[in-house]
Amino acid sequence: MSQQISGGNSIPLSEVYWSLVNKADKKFSKIRDLPFYERSRYENYFFKVFKVYTQLWKFQQENRQKLVEAGLKRWEIGEIASRIAQLYYGHYMRTSDAGYLSESYVFYEAILTREYFKEGLFQDVNIANKQLRFLARFLMVCLVLGRREMVHQLVEQFKRLIDECKRTFQESDFKEWKVVAQEIVRFLKSDTAFMNIRPLRYSLVLDPSLDAGTPRASRSLRLTDAILSSYHYNEVKYSELTLDSFRMLQCLEWEPSGSLYQSTGAKMGQNAPTGVTRLHSQNMTDPTLPPNPRKAVLYRPSVTHFLAVLATICEELPSNGILLLYLSASGKIGQTSISPLSARSVTSVEENILRDFESHTIKQEGDPSGDTPGQSLRQNSEDAASTPCGLSFGTHGLSGTSCIYPSDLVPFTRKPLFIIIDSDTSTVFRNICGAEKGEPAALLLSPSHTPPLISVDFSRQPSGSLFTIFLTAPVQAFCLLIGISGSDVETDMFVKAEKLLSSIMNEWASTLAASDTLHPVWSQILKEPFLRRLLLRFIFCRAVLALYTPVFNKQQNQPECFPSLPESLVPTAPAVETAVLQMANVFGATSKFNLPQDMTML
Repeated sequence: MSQQISGGNSIPLSEVYWSLVNKADKKFSKIRDLPFYERSRYENYFFKVFKVYTQLWKFQQENRQKLVEAGLKRWEIGEIASRIAQLYYGHYMRTSDAGYLSESYVFYEAILTREYFKEGLFQDVNIANKQLRFLARFLMVCLVLGRREMVHQLVEQFKRLIDECKRTFQESDFKEWKVVAQEIVRFLKSDTAFMNIRPLRYSLVLDPSLDAGTPRASRSLRLTDAILSSYHYNEVKYSELTLDSFRMLQCLEWEPSGSLYQSTGAKMGQNAPTGVTRLHSQNMTDPTLPPNPRKAVLYRPSVTHFLAVLATICEELPSNGILLLYLSASGKIGQTSISPLSARSVTSVEENILRDFESHTIKQEGDPSGDTPGQSLRQNSEDAASTPCGLSFGTHGLSGTSCIYPSDLVPFTRKPLFIIIDSDTSTVFRNICGAEKGEPAALLLSPSHTPPLISVDFSRQPSGSLFTIFLTAPVQAFCLLIGISGSDVETDMFVKAEKLLSSIMNEWASTLAASDTLHPVWSQILKEPFLRRLLLRFIFCRAVLALYTPVFNKQQNQPECFPSLPESLVPTAPAVETAVLQMANVFGATSKFNLPQDMTML
């Protein structure tokens, strides 16, 4: 290598480059292991890492030819681009800023189109694994970003590459990748095109709005943070993102007006993307929209891990902020046992080959005594192993090391909480109401049983939890309830139902805002779009299930909310019954609901 760097000492250019690579690698390793939920503490460090990778990327661009002559391989360039994409995705997971997610897509798409890992793909098993790892990570970004066409394209490429690698190398080296492929295929079979006819994100065009001056509240809270966690036996998931958590994640983001995901200057130049230099670019955000609430997505958290996340976020919650807590898990021991495709084996796969910022500083810990404070809010500890009284997020049944009880949440009610429990033991969490430590909590609780015609299993079905679907895609949930599949629904019929439901929810929002009896817990969140929409969809869900003939008058099939809502919006209120009749009439399903015989549509 003849090229030298001028200065006090002549240093070969290649040595400067590899020095930068080593420096970037060390910082990347540290940042990868930092938790998602301690945001402010590590914010400056993230920007330092971005700065190092910006310098590295720029250096290899400016000296590409000389570095190639010195032995730089294309896959090594691809590895840098992949690291930058991972940094952007990781920062999106910490901030929920969709601009970072878009930048991650830009870099991954660059790797795909420029085929950085193609050279030597079938001669070196390490390069083959790098390509598979890149595709798996790109799939996750596309899934969260909503690029479904690209998702299907990548899945086919992913499966073909696995088959080719199994023929070229030892088949046993790719068994783990086969599991990953099976996961994404199963995920897409459950999250069908029908479930995504319209965006799950909040749309200013499609979703109900409310005059900001109408709610009668002494204060208005803003949803600033959310914790999403779901764990069920044999649950549909991809990597550590379960189907139910994915839907809630989408539901708590803004749908862009069109400019957000069209990255300016994102096309490939001669030397690949320059996106990392646009870290602070205002063009990457939609100026017409507020920021997304920050979300911590937890997969099978230990109790100590969950409480650490909850405590940290509550500590950082602003004075006008409210935290949404979504927990979906079973309280029945039989539904949390390990399957042949055990959670342990799958987790090891994800740790080995899909390590995309999923690790945390607080590792799984257990209290061997199993004791939990707040015994008054649940059965005595000696009954805990046999009586469902909490949510099991692990493989140890209902022991204290893996079960979250209502009493675990009570200390955090010193801050405003909006709690959604989707479980067959959801009713036990009603005990939080009245036991708060300062701020009354808002509670939306799922039915303990789902209508039997939907699924043999009480609360689970191939397409996810029905209660969660009602909160994230209510028209699709209504169709699933009455036995209509996606192939049976014409676009015009669906659009008509969407417009009708939007009109109904607008009326209900006005009713809530004008009510003299609305509890302050609800009135203070009416100006918050995400929480208002969840509340209105809950009212719709409660009305539909209350009037659905197969489960009529069966309390176990009814969702609950605490504090209670005004009598004008209970399922038997004339305006609510009329709304259900109107929705049923769109799909020709009025006979499936128990409605007054003299009722006519307004």
